Amino acid sequence: MQKLQHSSVKNTLITGTLLLTAAGVLTRIIGFFYRIFLSRLIGAEGLGIYQLISPVMSLGFAITAAGIQTSISRFVSMEVAKKNPAGVRLYVIIGLMLSLFLSAVTSLFIWKNAGFIASAWLGDARCAPLLTVLSLSFLPSCIHACINGYYYGLKKTGVPALTQLIEQLARVGSVYVLYRIYLHEGRTVPLSITMWGIVLGEVASTFVSISIAKLPPASSSHSLTIGTCTRNLIHMATPLTANRIVLNLFSSFENIMIPNRLKLFGYTNSEALGVYGILTGMAMSIIMFPSVITNSVSVLLLPAISEAKAAGDERLIRRTIAKTIKTCLLWGFFCTGGFLVTGDFLGNALFGNALAGTFITTLGWICPFLYLGSTLTSILHGLGYPGTTFVLNLIACGIRILFVLLAVPVYGIRSYLVGLLLSQAVLALLAVAILFAKTDVHPLRR
Repeated sequence: MQKLQHSSVKNTLITGTLLLTAAGVLTRIIGFFYRIFLSRLIGAEGLGIYQLISPVMSLGFAITAAGIQTSISRFVSMEVAKKNPAGVRLYVIIGLMLSLFLSAVTSLFIWKNAGFIASAWLGDARCAPLLTVLSLSFLPSCIHACINGYYYGLKKTGVPALTQLIEQLARVGSVYVLYRIYLHEGRTVPLSITMWGIVLGEVASTFVSISIAKLPPASSSHSLTIGTCTRNLIHMATPLTANRIVLNLFSSFENIMIPNRLKLFGYTNSEALGVYGILTGMAMSIIMFPSVITNSVSVLLLPAISEAKAAGDERLIRRTIAKTIKTCLLWGFFCTGGFLVTGDFLGNALFGNALAGTFITTLGWICPFLYLGSTLTSILHGLGYPGTTFVLNLIACGIRILFVLLAVPVYGIRSYLVGLLLSQAVLALLAVAILFAKTDVHPLRR
């Protein structure tokens, strides 16, 4: 019986991972061409301004949906294990209501304070019109995030994979159409069209999610109440959301300070934004491409580990952790070798930028730690240790910030790459040590 359960979990993880990976690969390929298109359309400095918006986008998602999506996924998987479809439905509906409320408040705040956020926080008034448009994306984003959380909890990835692909197609397609309209009318293409692409991508993804999502039927024969479900969701989502908010604030400070510290190194404002755009908009997009596989695994590991923990199957948990560590390390070192060999070629061929190639080659060393860290933190969430992952991510972010503040003004952007590598290595190694201690797992034990 236990072998059948192990086989079932393994098959579900493999099938789900393949679906998410296929959608992720297609999405990343489309994203590559989109980045190349943007780099030619708005240049390295424009990409730098575009990337400055990322902290606000990440923070908004952290406030409105991230913690709730993860909580929905975990509680849905637990209710499925208890064979309680009515509980599944209740958790999804209450989670969606909470997320919609937070999204409405966040959107209104950013809409009304776009100018202040752009000047006082991001340090560039040109970000204000982009933030105004971006504020419209959070409501549709939270809807399909909650629906995706529901399907992740079921360990069914067809709907999330489809909506991920639809979102990217709509985003890229709408930006291209807007670009052609401006070009036809002989007007200058504004940076804000990139934000309209995000909004329209979220709307399209949400429309598809709502159209095909199917919740279990309502039933009065269950022990859960609205109050119990709400308390459970809030109890888990609050620390997750708080963790994400704090980490995003630290990450925002890190990203905003990079151009500023580069100016102390000797760059002009335009050069600093250009280097920042090349690093984050070009090189990191290449480095993150192989993570489509580990990200797919991470999404499905959380409900699988939660279900195994609810069933008291410690052996399955240990086997999953051991296999995850070995697989991520093998994949990471393979990718490192690939980037060391092809980094310069990729930078020049895809972006026509030699510096992007240098960044890709240098950042190739980060792959084993980057891919391993993301999957192990997902396992820690599934085991019910969100506080531990928060501390680990805070340590990693703190290391990077120290390099930005102290090393970048003296040694330039290359010192930040060293900080990135060190932060990810520390996070991954600490995560491994903590899981060994908490689960008595050994990577060589069968």
